[in-house]
Amino acid sequence: MRTIPSFSAEKRFLFVLAIGLLAGAHGWAQTAAKTNLFEQSFSRFAEEDRTNPPPAGAILLVGDSLFRKWQTVREDLPGYQLINRGFGGSMMSDLLVYMDKLVLPYRPRMIVVNEGGNDLQSGRTPEELLADVKTFVRRVREVMPDVPIVFDGLTPSPARWSSRDERLRFNVMLKSYLATGKNLIYLDLFDAFLGPDGKPDETLFLEDRLHNSAKGHAIRARLMRPLLGPSDFPAPQ
Repeated sequence: MRTIPSFSAEKRFLFVLAIGLLAGAHGWAQTAAKTNLFEQSFSRFAEEDRTNPPPAGAILLVGDSLFRKWQTVREDLPGYQLINRGFGGSMMSDLLVYMDKLVLPYRPRMIVVNEGGNDLQSGRTPEELLADVKTFVRRVREVMPDVPIVFDGLTPSPARWSSRDERLRFNVMLKSYLATGKNLIYLDLFDAFLGPDGKPDETLFLEDRLHNSAKGHAIRARLMRPLLGPSDFPAPQ
């Protein structure tokens, strides 16, 4: 019978250490790449602020790539002063890290947040995600006690349809939490992105089956518009 060689305790330790170092290096590389991606967006935002300083009292959109890729937001929501600070690949936890850069300095009259899909996709739980939402609200309230904050409910997408139940569970938790606070608003989007068969409508998404198409943006704008209040550019008398 062929015997399987055994490893000494020292060799087992070195083997485990090597695996740990490799995993750590992989994680560091992913974090570095993500940070570099964010910094590219932040550099663009800083240049926009320098060349065209946004006024206080605008509507701030902040969140993940569903906002970053919404390049027609001003055309889709005419009549409003909008600041789009979506940064691709972000999670709610990332938004907390960069609040002092992306949220608080603008002094908006309303904040619209679209985060969470990447959190759940990365393995975070709805409970962990909701805890970050609560932290975000608390930190905003320390500086802007009365500003309305709109949180987009998570939408379905063909690429992530397998996480449907988890997204719906988080949406229920988010809606319940927001109902307990002043000027906290839940924007329900989920069903609007479903087709007659109860699955995500493919025409509302790009070829990656994750990000919204022009039709998807139009639906998002239609549902968002009633929450934004009167136009920021009233018609001349």
